[in-house]
Amino acid sequence: MKTLVTYFSASGVTKRVAEKVANALDADIFEIAPETPYTAADLDYMDKTSRSTIEMNDRTFRPPIKETIDVAEYDTILIGFPVWWYTAPTIINTFIESIDIAGKTAIAFCTSGGTGISGCENDLKNAYPEANWKPGRRLYGRESDDEIINWVNE
Repeated sequence: MKTLVTYFSASGVTKRVAEKVANALDADIFEIAPETPYTAADLDYMDKTSRSTIEMNDRTFRPPIKETIDVAEYDTILIGFPVWWYTAPTIINTFIESIDIAGKTAIAFCTSGGTGISGCENDLKNAYPEANWKPGRRLYGRESDDEIINWVNE
């Protein structure tokens, strides 16, 4: 069984958590990078004209990504992201739609100061029912390797 940890990180928090998860699982890692990186102004959720606000107000919008990855050799794909507007950023949809997730075990994880993962998971499960979704988690980066391994193997 081969595992891939994928992640989108606008500020570096999710990147650090994804690296910890990949290390604990001895998994490959792939960054979901936007063609145009997000700036601090782009991430200002208080500004109705900021890039992230505009993208999240149109859930059909798919921000272009730099590259994708062939996931044929992977059985399990973890997908990490910060929570934006109580769900996964739309760039996660861009990524999932760029791969063949059918029949794969998919596990979402998020980073957030306050919002849990349940809304994110429900949105992803409903949008991509062809994957075998396992329970995801909000991670803080302080989880032990054993805790991560046990969660993924539940």
